Amino acid sequence: MALGVLVSGAHLVFVLSVLHRRRVLFAALVSTAVFPLAITGSTAVVPEVTAELPGADALGPWIVLGYNGLFAAALLLAGLVADRMSRTTFFALGNIVVAATGIWSAFAPDLGSLVALRTAAGVGAAMCAAGGSSMVLAVYPPEERRRVYGYTGAVLGSSLALGPIAAQALMALGGWELVFVVPAGIAALAVVGTIGLPSLRTRQTAPFDLAGALLFGVVIAATVIAFGFALPVWTNAALLAGAVAAAIVLVRVERRAAEPAIPFDLLRIPSYRAYSLATGAFMGMLVVGLAVLPQLSAEHDLGAGGAGLLLSLLTIPSTLLPLVASRIARRWARQLVTIALLACVLAAIALQTSDSVPLLFVAAAVLGVSLGLTEGVPDGQALQHVPYQRGGAGAALFSTTRMTVETLTLAAAIGTITLVDATTGLIAPAAVCLLAAGVLARGR
Repeated sequence: MALGVLVSGAHLVFVLSVLHRRRVLFAALVSTAVFPLAITGSTAVVPEVTAELPGADALGPWIVLGYNGLFAAALLLAGLVADRMSRTTFFALGNIVVAATGIWSAFAPDLGSLVALRTAAGVGAAMCAAGGSSMVLAVYPPEERRRVYGYTGAVLGSSLALGPIAAQALMALGGWELVFVVPAGIAALAVVGTIGLPSLRTRQTAPFDLAGALLFGVVIAATVIAFGFALPVWTNAALLAGAVAAAIVLVRVERRAAEPAIPFDLLRIPSYRAYSLATGAFMGMLVVGLAVLPQLSAEHDLGAGGAGLLLSLLTIPSTLLPLVASRIARRWARQLVTIALLACVLAAIALQTSDSVPLLFVAAAVLGVSLGLTEGVPDGQALQHVPYQRGGAGAALFSTTRMTVETLTLAAAIGTITLVDATTGLIAPAAVCLLAAGVLARGR
């Protein structure tokens, strides 16, 4: 049970028993594993589902677009709501939505129904992400958050690394339906983990800026969809025009709001801002690397085995090193992240300029180790500045920044690959990593 609140520095946290705190963390970690599986799974099944279910083929990509778009759109709103109601209940409801839509997706009669279900699942995922972070920040004081986000980094890194393999294995084992059912079962396990936990609710007297949260969601969702996916030119133009219009209205709304939905005060904290950019830079490097390394392998005639080894060097460290990273980050977090960003830059340059096959593997390993040693570290460093009463909103803004930077980096990389060739694909993420290193080095 909750025993009250405790002052920790400038922050308040709920005082729970050790068992209840561990259960809060367990539920949040289980839920964290679902999101990468859902993304990789949805992406993997699009061709098969489009061929099997009735409906226009153009709806196929929206299985992924709907999920990503609504996740981005709902994230800040979910964070604001999580901070104003029972955090535990809100988190559980989000996982129930994810579980229910996952099971129903397996029985979708047509593409339109499946797109609608995946869109609803994106809202549920936003509730899970915001609610889980809000719970964790409510029970762990700032000085313990580095360790906690080390566990989060380990789970997230493992899910990202193993997600594509798991999706393919599930499709081979039980067809595309199983790709939706298994993450649904994991989300249900997270719901079970919340049974008997205290509500973790605090009274909020500030007015609720619904208009600001909705407009912010429109801006982010339109930007993510427009830059993150290969859509027709007219569609992208319409999305970007909508994003610009919504952003203009958003600025006016936030200036007049007594309590703006966007926590601008957090963005004014140099460390929060710098680590938000850094985590987006790392994710951009990972996503682009997953696309570029197989192409570089083909150019060097390394075959399927060589491509698999390159991808393993890039991804496996993220399953092994996050807990080590959390220990290093206790004293040298800024140095660790800055060095890792610069190492990513140097590795990207080596991959793009060298014809040496051994150097290709070394550079891929350097990327993998740099990403693995920083998985979860920026999160813990940034979110230590967030008071627990605003944990949902603070974590949502951090995640939104990461997603936006990742999406824009991917869009820039796709542009250079299209205009030149695969060897230029890492220019954009390298530039973003260099920028993030500079911002982090200056921030205090």
